[in-house]
Amino acid sequence: MRGCGVTIADVDAETLIDQWEAAWSGRDLAAFRKVCVGDLHYEDPLTPKPLLELESFERQVRSIWRGFPDIRLEAAGPRLTDGQHLSAPFRAVGTHRGRIGGIPPSGNTLSLHLVCFCELRHGLLARVRAFYDLNDAQIQLGVAPEPGSPAERAMRLVMGFGVKVPRVPGLFPGRK
Repeated sequence: MRGCGVTIADVDAETLIDQWEAAWSGRDLAAFRKVCVGDLHYEDPLTPKPLLELESFERQVRSIWRGFPDIRLEAAGPRLTDGQHLSAPFRAVGTHRGRIGGIPPSGNTLSLHLVCFCELRHGLLARVRAFYDLNDAQIQLGVAPEPGSPAERAMRLVMGFGVKVPRVPGLFPGRK
């Protein structure tokens, strides 16, 4: 691969992402140091801005572990790699037993599908972006209303969704 100096033959991507999964599920911070570069760039829907070093990522992980002490990752499909990038689908499962993001413990079980899109450098994870449906997580934790419920319709109305706006002649020329 160009630019990175790493080829698929140099990186056992399956082993690398298995170790990432094991670090999460085994609550093993030291294991992240074996699979990530020191200047790891990490982002997910809970991070307001990217975390730009392994220590920041470790603080985020500890926070998640406090909120979900039994959280585990499970492989949820094939991992794809070109030697420089790696994409891995997971299912995260855990019980909400501690405060996270200002949300008090609910005791609810969270089952969330996510995909980690990773960039590799020197055979390690250099950038990890985790994508998941934060709204679905909020619904499962009981802090957002169920889709289609009266509470959800009221929330959308307050937010301005679903409100009919009167047509103003000339506002959108060419539209009838």
